[in-house]
Amino acid sequence: MTANIYTWTEDMLTPLGEQAIVIRCGDVLSEEVHQRVMTVCALLENRSLISLVEWVPSYLSVTLFYDPSRLSYEETCRLLLQFLHQSNHLHQQSQPNRYSQPGKSEAMETGSAPSASRIVTIPVCYGGAFGPDLEHVAEENQLTIEEVIAIHTSADYLVHMIGFAPGFPYLGGLCERIATARRATPRLRVEAGTVGIGGSQTGIYPVTSPGGWQCIGRTPVRLFRPEENPPSLLGAGDVVRFQSITMQQYTELARKGENDGV
Repeated sequence: MTANIYTWTEDMLTPLGEQAIVIRCGDVLSEEVHQRVMTVCALLENRSLISLVEWVPSYLSVTLFYDPSRLSYEETCRLLLQFLHQSNHLHQQSQPNRYSQPGKSEAMETGSAPSASRIVTIPVCYGGAFGPDLEHVAEENQLTIEEVIAIHTSADYLVHMIGFAPGFPYLGGLCERIATARRATPRLRVEAGTVGIGGSQTGIYPVTSPGGWQCIGRTPVRLFRPEENPPSLLGAGDVVRFQSITMQQYTELARKGENDGV
């Protein structure tokens, strides 16, 4: 299937302060726009831009940080537009890709389109002290607890971006049948590893922090590992699958993780 050619124009590049440029990849969240975001990231990885410092993907855009002492804003934008016009070729190449089998992601191979997504299975112990809001989610959607768990573990969730807290994945793909509004009063403390639902999104708290999402379970897997490079287990473009586990399995995995340093 041939992808539609996306027309890049100057008004899609906007300054963010004096050392960053926002590259707008679309106006409505969709899989196509996400693919375009990932293609732009691959393009920045594959092309030489002397003023480039780093880039950060988000739902609808990529923010590029640059060194204005190397190239001015105008010069950087001119080169960016040249690169972005070339991205149509990469975007077309990447359209047939869907989800790969589990394995280490090579999301930005030199001289190629973004590779197929890496699938990461996250074990979750649902309910109880780990998921105090699971019953509320079930009641709000007129479902049983078992049905909520079955629905939550049956989908593939695309990581659109990392934000809010170090390693926090914003996941797309939550079934509307279990979508539940955030809590009216956020909790002052949500433990690291807690899996939550906030509106039409689901996510995982990578570190202990305040939070207002409905807490439905917890994973023993560490999402934020500051001693590693990269420190975040998940990245934009990855696909998450949740797997229900028992408390005993949770304890065993947590113990194994402590022993293995993961």
